[in-house]
This record gives sequence, structure tokens and C-alpha cells, in this order.
Amino acid sequence: MPAGHHHDHGDHGHGHAHATPGLNRAFPIGVALNAGFVLFEVVGGVFAHSTALLADAGHNLGDVLGLVGAWLAMMLARRLPSARYTYGLRSGTIMASLANAAILLISIGAILVEALRRLLLPVPVVADAVIVVALIGIAVNGGTALLFAAGRKGELNARSAFQHMAADTLISAGVVVAAIAVRLTGWNRIDPAASIVVALAITWGTWRLFRESLGMMLDAVPPGIEPEAVRAYLLSLPGVVAIHDLHIWPMSTTETALTCHLVIPGEPHGPDFLVEVAHELAERFDIDHPTLQVERHAETRCLLAPEEVV
Repeated sequence: MPAGHHHDHGDHGHGHAHATPGLNRAFPIGVALNAGFVLFEVVGGVFAHSTALLADAGHNLGDVLGLVGAWLAMMLARRLPSARYTYGLRSGTIMASLANAAILLISIGAILVEALRRLLLPVPVVADAVIVVALIGIAVNGGTALLFAAGRKGELNARSAFQHMAADTLISAGVVVAAIAVRLTGWNRIDPAASIVVALAITWGTWRLFRESLGMMLDAVPPGIEPEAVRAYLLSLPGVVAIHDLHIWPMSTTETALTCHLVIPGEPHGPDFLVEVAHELAERFDIDHPTLQVERHAETRCLLAPEEVV
């Protein structure tokens, strides 16, 4: 490294966030419960001639695939860095989250197509069978959502799983209401109509999850971190006259990295300066993997100084 420059990882003792033991158990239990229920729901939907049940089964199948992908990504994220994958495989958690959201959007589309078809060509619905299956669905989906409730505010895949299971619980509740209405009125079109309403209701949250995951895949600044606030903090550090080459991006769904050049002419700071800055970045902004480079000569033009240079 050229003289007059200093590069530091900021070893501040802030550990990287990993899956909790609760999540380690939640994924296999959630996959097993929901895979079994999908089979049960398909049989029940065919027997009862219920589009709502079949649509919900397709939706649940998408969630099972999403849970499997998120579980696999969580395990891959534990692999140590290698010469080729210098960050390890942590970004696999972002890919899993994006795939999960995409699968759910596709399953919602399938629900809408089948429901519209059944609206045009209604078939008799065995309402009592639908009610029984949907009530079991409320128990299975609600129980699975509780498994992921503890991690829904942190790890994106846990939040994705919680949202999906909570949405499935609402879908099952809507199916129960629709089946009761069919039983009381005899109007079979209520069943596919309920499917459309519920599918549209969950599209909004799923779309937001898709956008957030896609942003992470494209190295966007993670939600909750204001780049200008980070820039203002770094510029406020004693002795700092300018900064450049500031980048903030997600390494995984739980870890955020930062790189930046600090222009600090004059006398060098103490040996703990960068460690303290790294600690503050973690505490204030939840940035747990900072890499800071100090430039001592303000008159030296760094090649990475222009904003448009990456």
C-alpha cells in the first residue's frame, strides 16, 4: 500500500449475525409441517371441488420451496471464506429471499388464473370438507408462523418465512369464511371470489419483499440505513477534512459492509481511532464490516475520489 495511506478492517469485536438456534429448528419443522399439509390440502381440494383449497395448496407449495431455499442458504452462509469466495457464501441468503418472493408472486398469479376460470365455470363445493381442511390449515400455518416470529425483525429470510406463514393463516381463515358462506347461500362462486380477494390482499407485502430482496442483490444500501447520515458522521470525525469512495452494501440478509477513504492530513491519530470508528458504525448504523482507508495528504488526488468512479 502506498506510503501515507492506512487501511483498517475495524476489528471492533462486533460479531456477525448468524441464525439463532430457534431458526435452526424452525426451518426443518416448518418444511415438514407444510409439505404434509400441502398433500392433505390437494386431496381435500379435489374431493371438495374447492378452487380456494387448491389455490391455497399451490400457494403453500411455493412457501415450502421457499423455506427449503432459505434453509439451504442459511447453511451455506456458515461456510468459511475461501480463496475464491472471500466473503464465504453469505450472499446466498439474499438469493434465497429473492427466490422466495418470486415463487410467492408466481403462486399468487396461479391462484388468480384458476379462480377466474372457476368464476366463469363454477362447480359444486363440498363446504363442510373445505371448512375442516381450512381449519387445519389455520393451525399448521399459524404454528409455523410462530416458529419464525422471534426472527422476523432481523434476518430477511426469517421475516420472509414469517410473512408467508402469517399470510397463509389469513388465507385459510378466508377459505373458512367463504366455505361457510357457500354452505349458507349455495352460491359456489363465493369460493373463487374469496381466492381472488385473499390473493390480492397478500400481493402488496410480497411485492415489497421482492423489491427489498432485489435491491440487496444489486448491492443497494440496506433499508434502515441513511447514507447521508453515515456520510455526515464520518465527516464529523476529528481531523477529517473530506471523504470519498463511500460504499455501503449488504453482505447477507443480516450483515452490512462499508468501505470509505478518510482524508486526514496532519498528525496521525491514536492506534484506537479506527477501532472506535468501527464500533460507532456498528452501534449507530448496524454496519458490522467496515473497511476504512486513511489518506494523510489532502493535496494528493486519489483516483477513486470522483463521485462517479466506483
